[in-house]
Order: sequence, then structure tokens, then C-alpha cells
Amino acid sequence: MSRSISLLLAAGIAACVVALGANAQKAIKPGDVSAAQLTIYNQDFAVVRTTVPLALQAGRNEVTTAKVTSHLEPDSVVLRDPTSREAIQVLEQNYDAGVVTQAWLLQKYEGETIDFVTQGSQVVDTSTGERKTLPPTIVQGRIIRAGDQPLIEVNGKMQFQLPGLPVFPVETDGLLLKPTLRWEIEASRAENMMAELDYITQGMQWQATYNVVLPATEDTTGPEKADVMGWVTIENHTGTEFPAAKIQLMAGDVAKIQPVRQYMVTAGMMAMKAAPAPPAVTQKAFDEFHLYDLNRTVSLKDGETKQVQFMEGNGVTVQRRYETDGADENKPTPVSIVEKIKNSEANHLGMPIPAGRLRVYRRDTDGQMQFVGEDQIDHTPAEQDISVSTGRAFDVTATRKQTDAHSTNKTRDESYEIKLSNQKAQAVTVHVIEHMNGENWKITAKSTDYVKKDSTTIDFAVQVPSKGDATLTYTEHSNW
Repeated sequence: MSRSISLLLAAGIAACVVALGANAQKAIKPGDVSAAQLTIYNQDFAVVRTTVPLALQAGRNEVTTAKVTSHLEPDSVVLRDPTSREAIQVLEQNYDAGVVTQAWLLQKYEGETIDFVTQGSQVVDTSTGERKTLPPTIVQGRIIRAGDQPLIEVNGKMQFQLPGLPVFPVETDGLLLKPTLRWEIEASRAENMMAELDYITQGMQWQATYNVVLPATEDTTGPEKADVMGWVTIENHTGTEFPAAKIQLMAGDVAKIQPVRQYMVTAGMMAMKAAPAPPAVTQKAFDEFHLYDLNRTVSLKDGETKQVQFMEGNGVTVQRRYETDGADENKPTPVSIVEKIKNSEANHLGMPIPAGRLRVYRRDTDGQMQFVGEDQIDHTPAEQDISVSTGRAFDVTATRKQTDAHSTNKTRDESYEIKLSNQKAQAVTVHVIEHMNGENWKITAKSTDYVKKDSTTIDFAVQVPSKGDATLTYTEHSNW
């Protein structure tokens, strides 16, 4: 596929790409076109920054590069002189991602006759019973129709199946082994330079995952000291290898219009690599988002999934909380296990935490780690709490029922009873979350005090003894 794009093709994304490129271009070594800088977003796209050598003659020049991806957005391309000495006068740009395939060649030779190499077949000698393999043979076939179901004429007869492996002439025109950008550039004088090439590509993404390791203990009701490790998982499905890339990761919900052009990702096993030691990852606020820098050169092959550790905290305080929500219609109402972690420097964290999956492990009395739950967490700024719902309690249960209700034209009174049971060896506090009817309400009777969380939600903290039960009752009066 080819597109022609005018000189000012970059205006729509200049604020994004050029601002990033200005901070990063120092790390691109002149003359090293294999080096690239990547800013990867967790929305399946990335900004690529690299260099292109330009040997310009006075007048009109044609310049090509194959150091681009198969899923480049052509109208996102910025080609410029990083020294800003003079503008590069691009008259025309063409992008061709149509890399040669067998299907492409069959279509190119539609209506013509080519050679097909047949596989050697096995025969049995009738006199000796010996099995022999015949050598491959070459047959000629005319491609009547290419496509998903090619039609081939062989020896005056038509068949839908290819008669063998197609062999194409070497001098075939238009062969393209890699995606290619081609520019037509007008130069006022001869000059050699390393131009900066920036563009957006689809097919690359990253996500954060976290592992929390809790110590071995039978009492899980109090604060615990845990180890927290954060990993970045990067996936490259751009169709291009980046053998020596400087990688930055953008965290946040960046507005991005999805392109109309779609592509297929081949399913299969991906290489999984892990860094042997945590690198010195740094982060900084960028615009309304956060930018994380791996501060290292990474080799990222096409189709590869790579993991890099980017944070670690030891002695992090984790507080378990038990919750049951009255909005859940299950009978009995489940009691959820929620792990609370303060993302602060005082708690040995304090870095803005990108959204991702958080897994919780606990060591058993033999020192072995056991998986005890996982949850998705949102982007979490410093000094805020991370809440992780890891499952439902086995030995702590709740049963909720309505015990009374009556109403008039303008009022309604409802009474509820929540029975809590605890078969653990330690007493627990269960937070009973209840939701009120509308905004004009009040609690007229209660067995336990509550905290108002918002205009329609309240939280009862109920103490439940070990091997015992507790009952919460309350009455709500609402009017309209």
C-alpha cells in the first residue's frame, strides 16, 4: 500500500512527537540507524525515534529507509534536521508496507505460467517390495486466479490446489522485503546529515504487573510486612526488530484515535525474558501523565514478550480488611478479603504506580510461596492507598435479610439484620457496606455505629469474636 503525503504531514502530532524527541535525541548516536528510542503506551502503540542518513545533492533527491515498522501510521511521520539549521524540504512521501509474500507473488503472476516443484513421492517396487522415494519434479502451471482459493491450469486441466511449491523468476519487479518509507526531497545545495525520523506505530504495548509476598503467619488480621516487586511486560508485534532500543513507558489514559487500518497478530509461543537484576528505573511527571525510563538499552525482537523489573520495596506494610457489601444479592452474602497498601515513601514505596495486575503470595510454614489471590489496580499516585481484593474468606461468613418494611405515600422504613460468623482462631473486624434508598434518608436505629462514605453509602465496622458470631441490625427511614 502506498500513500503520498504533502510537506506538512506532521502538524497533527508535532506536539507529542517533537517534544519527546527533543528530550531524547541526545542518546541517538549519529550514523547508528539501528539504534532507536521508543516511548511505549499501554494502548497498543508507540512513538519511535531514530535517525536516517541523508546524502543530498543539489536539486531533487529520492531517499529511502527500511528502518520502519509494518504498522507505521504514515501521516504521523516527522523527518527533520535535529540541529534545526535548516528545514528539510520534503516534496512527497510514500510508505509501502506490502512486504512480499507467496500470495502477493501469485497475484502478481496471475494469468502467467510458472514452475511448480512437486515433492518426491514414495513408490513400492513390485518385484522386490522395496520402498523408494522419487526425486522432486518440476511441472508448469498457469495461474488462472490467485487469492484465497487459487485456480491453476496444469496439462490442460484446472485444479484448485497448487500442484507444488511455486517458483518465481528472480527478476520480478516490485519485490519488497521490508516495509519502506520513500521521500522526494528538494535540496538547495549538496549536504550530508543525519536526519531525525519520528513516527507512531501500532503493534507495541506494555503493562505493569506486581508481586506481593506476605510472610508465613497464622494471624492475618494485623499489619504485616511484605516484599513488593513491580515488573514491566513489553510486547512487540510491529513486524520489526529493535536490536538496541532506549525505552520509555508512558502511563496514563492518553487520547488516541484508533486507525481504520487493522492488522492480524500471529498467535503462538513468545520468547519470555527476564532481567537478572532490577534496573535503575526512573520516573517523572510528563504533561498530565507519568513517564518511566528503563535507563538501559534493550533488545526487542518482533513477536517477543520481554519482562523488566522496575520497582522493589521491602518491609512494606500491608493491612488486611474484611468487607461484605449489601448490594450483593447472594445469600449468604460473601465476605471479601481486601489488602490495603499505602503507596508512600514512609511505607517504602512512594512512586506513582501504573495500572496493572497485582498478585499476592504468602509463604507457608515450610517457607514455600503459595498464591492467595490477584486483582487489577488502577493508576495510583503517591500517598494514596492501593486496594486489592484477593478473594472470599472461607472461615468468615455473612447472612443478610430484611426483617421489616412499611411505607406511606412519602416515606418508607426498612429494617435489616446481618449475621456474621467467624471460625478463625483470631477475632476479626468485618466492614458491612450498606446502600441507602436515595439521598433523603436517616438511620433511626442501629446496633453499631457507622461511617458515612458518601451520600448513599455507609460502613459499619463490626467486631466478630474468634469462633463466634455477631449480629448487626439497623433501620433506615427515607422520604421523598
